[in-house]
Amino acid sequence: MRKFLFYICSLFIIIMPFSVHAILSMELTRGVAGAIPIAIVPFTDSASPQDISQVISQDLQNSGRFKVYYRKLISVIPHAAESVSTDYFQRLGTNNVVVGQVQQLASGQYQVKFQLLDIFRGKDASSIVLSKQFTIPHNESRRVAHHISDLIYQQITGTRGIFSTKIAYVVVQRSGAGKAKYLLEVSDQDGYNPRPLLTSLEPIMSPAWSPNGKQIAYVSFEKRKASIYVHDVVTGSRRLLSDFPGINGAPAWSPDGTKLALVLSKSGAPNIYIQDVNNGSLKAVTSDFYINTEPSWSPDGRSLIFTSNKSGGPQIYQYQVGSGTISRLTFDGPYNARASYAQDGKYITMIHRISGIYNIAMLDLDTGRMNVLNKASGDSASPSFAPNGSMILYDTVYGGRNVLAMVSSDGRIQLRLPARNGEAQDPAWSPFLS
Repeated sequence: MRKFLFYICSLFIIIMPFSVHAILSMELTRGVAGAIPIAIVPFTDSASPQDISQVISQDLQNSGRFKVYYRKLISVIPHAAESVSTDYFQRLGTNNVVVGQVQQLASGQYQVKFQLLDIFRGKDASSIVLSKQFTIPHNESRRVAHHISDLIYQQITGTRGIFSTKIAYVVVQRSGAGKAKYLLEVSDQDGYNPRPLLTSLEPIMSPAWSPNGKQIAYVSFEKRKASIYVHDVVTGSRRLLSDFPGINGAPAWSPDGTKLALVLSKSGAPNIYIQDVNNGSLKAVTSDFYINTEPSWSPDGRSLIFTSNKSGGPQIYQYQVGSGTISRLTFDGPYNARASYAQDGKYITMIHRISGIYNIAMLDLDTGRMNVLNKASGDSASPSFAPNGSMILYDTVYGGRNVLAMVSSDGRIQLRLPARNGEAQDPAWSPFLS
């Protein structure tokens, strides 16, 4: 397990082998009992480069909240509301039906149409609850499929979907000679379309998305010491933000994107500071001789949570920005670390140790109740909430290797993002990107 100090200095870095094509596809390891039935009828498709209906089916199935009937389970293939057999799909076991068409236009673009039907409401046009069409270039098929999944998910569950979001993570490749190469990658939330933002022969860690999803702050050791950079996700440009003597670590964006909370040891012990992103000015949050690290902002920007060993072992504390007061939040167990807020501000997720195993847990800030979510057989680390609060992304040990995984905020849904020829660590989930 990456110990407490791993997150604040280079003394305990674990170097792990990894492949640039490591993140491949999700494996749903546990879903919700009583998941919502839905039929995704294969779209009429003239020649699009990506099977859009298959991506929608995978998205909804991997959410764990739907029981998806797709190609192998459907023998009747309608492509519009007026040709849907209400009796057939009700016998199949669902009132929710998605039909659609993909046509190539003379311009070389594609027109994508879909309809979500609730056949309990009636037949033909009366059953349509959602109907959209899009014109896209040839390379946007997967993106529009995720967007359609988001629309369907929100229409049925009432919660905004996260299929169009991104994840950032750190990978490491090791050559036969034992030399390591580190990569900061961004991919779709399901692991597809991985794209390296930075490649280095020195460690990279602690990626953190800006609130608008356009930048990532991270720690790089490319100068043989820890420094914090801000990287533009679209253009690839970057700038050095913090390069003080000693530790520069654990960057966390304020909700308005104007500040970073970070860890500096320029005065001796590691302490929390707030830095203005534009002018570089610093404000100390803590100024003692304990280990203070891993800051995270509340959604309203009025407080920070962070890890400290003020009480002997790592626990979560809260700093009120207005008053400067600090109070302890966690009392359940000897080890709680790497905490971050859900978007509603009512819960925080963290690493919580039980019987020597590091698990992902969630704390209800109103009741003080701690709920262990994954209860893994191997250590887990680096939890990061999805922007709708429904899922938590983290890394964990599975089959002797580090892989990325997800667990729902109620613990009932679990997924893995398998890795091939390597390991993954330090993931961060993007905000909504549109």
